[in-house]
Amino acid sequence: MLDLKNVSFRAESENGEIRIINDISLHLEPNKFIVITGPNGGGKSTLARLIAGISPISGGKIFFEGTDITEKSITERAKLGIGFAFQQPVRFKGLTVFDLLRIAAGKTISVSEACGYLSEVGLCAKDYIKREVNASLSGGELKRIEIATILARDVKLAIFDEPEAGIDLWSFKNLIRIFEKMQQSEGGRSILVISHQERILNIADEIIVLSEGSILRQGSREEILPDIIGTKYAADVCRKLSEEA
Repeated sequence: MLDLKNVSFRAESENGEIRIINDISLHLEPNKFIVITGPNGGGKSTLARLIAGISPISGGKIFFEGTDITEKSITERAKLGIGFAFQQPVRFKGLTVFDLLRIAAGKTISVSEACGYLSEVGLCAKDYIKREVNASLSGGELKRIEIATILARDVKLAIFDEPEAGIDLWSFKNLIRIFEKMQQSEGGRSILVISHQERILNIADEIIVLSEGSILRQGSREEILPDIIGTKYAADVCRKLSEEA
């Protein structure tokens, strides 16, 4: 499904160039629920953005279903089946929720179909379908609408950057249900989530621990979770693993 070959990312700072992602090689199997966790500032969100094509890599190669997508734009990657949900969803003044879902789907959809996607994320369709995606919507509402756009697109790889941020407990429970339903859908989907949440880690097929731009551990939930459960942002285990390296 997805292969990263010696991927690195560097950025300019006041003190010169800093390395944020350090020569990462990674293989993700299709139809898996994968969670990347680790301490804040470890490069998790940056790595997700590199995969989606939001930021260009500084070195290495990225392959999706055997195709080299290293030089492809975010739009080209989206057409290949990669979807990305931001930690802080973007607002679009003048664009209605229905228009956004129609654009995300990439085809003509009915109001009824759009309402179905909104219902999936716990929003009353009649209250939202004609609303603008602007400042009148709360962060939690925007988050749910963005997840609905991922459902509308029927992507092969869905990337979520801390999807639990800004949503209430009910919405979080619903989010877990959506993830489970996405994987059970016909054809299956691969889901890559950046998260610290134990409940999300608990449903992962695979967990990747990332710290200081490098992968410290990668393995099944059964292998990784016992070491990091109960640690804040997996910081304790990351420090321990760094000391052992």
